[in-house]
Amino acid sequence: MRIARFSIDGNVAFGAVEGDKPDELVLNIIKGIPFADFELSGTKVPLSKVRLLPPVLPNKVVAFGRNYAEHARELGNEVPDAPFAFFKPSTSVIGPGDHIQYPSFSEELHHEAELAVVIGRMCREVPRDRVKDVIFGYTCANDVTARDVQRREKQWARAKGFDTSCPLGPWVETGLDLAAANDATLQLTVNGEQRQLGRTSDMLHPIEDLIVNISEAMTLLPGDVILTGTPAGVGPLHVGDEVAVTIEGIGTLTNKVVKRG
Repeated sequence: MRIARFSIDGNVAFGAVEGDKPDELVLNIIKGIPFADFELSGTKVPLSKVRLLPPVLPNKVVAFGRNYAEHARELGNEVPDAPFAFFKPSTSVIGPGDHIQYPSFSEELHHEAELAVVIGRMCREVPRDRVKDVIFGYTCANDVTARDVQRREKQWARAKGFDTSCPLGPWVETGLDLAAANDATLQLTVNGEQRQLGRTSDMLHPIEDLIVNISEAMTLLPGDVILTGTPAGVGPLHVGDEVAVTIEGIGTLTNKVVKRG
């Protein structure tokens, strides 16, 4: 099931995305919230009539860096032996169609296509064989990075945590199993030109390792998001660019880069 969060006539709701053809998709409005038992209301609205929002509002976004060997090497970094985590604040999250605002303190903005894991239940110290039980679903993400600031400041808080640096969407796919998520194609285009192409099977540490690693340290809450790293091919974004992340079995997340107002 594809679960979207949307706004219509000033109201925010969740809905199940139904249909196969892009121009015929509809939202079956959900009664309640998707992280608990819910029912489909049967009230349907065309997807074209709503504004899609970030599919979740995470308490925290835990991101894992250098989880693809070729990406680590392309930036001249060592390949880490263990998962390497950092955070993006909730204020960095935007949805499909929202604008990525080019930060005024950077002159080198980069794209990073990533598979995002959405947590479905409160959990801590998750054993590897129970990881699948705490996952709600998967979505597309773009870990937008001020690369010059990342190099200069060493700490990544400003470089990866600025407002609009974490596009998520277009929805959460709950029907993708863990094996498929660990072996999915992901690609990124800028203005229709392919920049990144990889498979999640190339991750140094699969989804299970990442969730075990971070849940050893902290409690994960429903709606929290885990970013699993980016394949090689990261590169610059400029004002006016349209950047799209597509992940097999999920969909496409598209955003435009604008000058920060």
